[in-house]
Parts: sequence; structure tokens; C-alpha cells
Amino acid sequence: MDKKYAIVTGYSSGIGKAICDLLKENSYKIICLKTRLEDTKALEIEIKDILKQCDISLLINCAGIGIFQPHEEISIEKIKELIDINLTAPIVLTKLLLRSLKKTKGTIINISSIEATKHSKFSALYTATKSGLRDFSLCLFEELRKADVKVASINPDITKTNFFDDLQFEPSSQKDSYLDPFDVAQNVLVILNSNGTITDLTIRAQKFAISKKNKNKN
Repeated sequence: MDKKYAIVTGYSSGIGKAICDLLKENSYKIICLKTRLEDTKALEIEIKDILKQCDISLLINCAGIGIFQPHEEISIEKIKELIDINLTAPIVLTKLLLRSLKKTKGTIINISSIEATKHSKFSALYTATKSGLRDFSLCLFEELRKADVKVASINPDITKTNFFDDLQFEPSSQKDSYLDPFDVAQNVLVILNSNGTITDLTIRAQKFAISKKNKNKN
């Protein structure tokens, strides 16, 4: 089987790493971006260089960060960072790669969040970025249907990754209350192998439970 080229952001850990591991097993070659996602000028230069070497058949926007606290307490710098990484970067990357994806009749998968489908306390900023990403996906599908480019949004529930390292809470140890990164990665293959187009896929944990971290813990 011929190699297909994929760009996956957030490839070094968590859901992104699980996706990359699975894609490699399915004849995809992963192109690892070296540019910080916030640096759109440098990102444009790097993508142009990549496209001189190969065509991209799969873009997965997986990189993301979170903050969950009263909106008035969030610094302007943090607001900008969340929007840049969670929303602006996927939109810019899609723009830069779209002609190549049309050429290969490829696929765009945006890893959004369960928060894009509901409304939670202290999640206004994060939800805004992830809802924006989900709606971007749904609108873009309508735009690209005739070009035979698949566009999908995956909205995972709480997933046991390093996403929670700097947050005040984390997945509970209770069975069935969180997803494993591989659970999400498997659904990437479901989307890729579907005869139709799965445009919006939400994956829930069977139970809801989180654990608050001990603030005094070193």
C-alpha cells in the first residue's frame, strides 16, 4: 500500500500520539511540524516547504490547551493563547493545506471537545474555542462536499492525558468515568474508512466523575 502523508498537531502526547501510532500502523507517514502553532507566519513558510516535497491527504488538528476558572481571573495573554492554539491554528492550517487536500481528496479531522456540545461553569473561554472549531468543521464540510474532501469533528469526553497536568482537576480513577486516548484514536479510523462522511462524532464516558487535586500537594 502506498504511503499517505498526514499532519497531526499535538502528536507528541495524549490523543495526538495515540492517533499517530495508529496511523503509522495503517500506512500513513506523519509529518511533524516544527513551528509553534501560534506563529502563523513561520507556519506558513513551513507548510509551503512541506508541500514542495509531498501532498497531504490527512490533516488532524489535535493540539489544544485548557483553562477552567472564572473568566474575570483569566489574563488577556492566556485568552489569546487559548484562542491561538485551539481555534486560530486549525483554521490557518486548514487554509494552507486545502489545495493539497483537494488534490488528494483527503480528510480533515478536528479534535474538538464534549464541551463544544454543552455549557459548563468556568468553561466559557475553552468552550468558545472548541465550539468555534466544531462549527468551523460543520460549515467547511458543506463547502468541500463537491471537492470530495471529508471534514469531521470528534468531540471527546474527559480523556486521561497530560491535558490536566496544570489544571485544578483530573479524571477520576472510577471505572468508566473517562476515555483512553486510544478510544478516540480508533474513531479516526472509523471516519477514514467510512463509505459516507461522519461529520460530527461525540464520544462519552459512561459515567461522570472527576477528582479535584490537592492544592497543598507538591
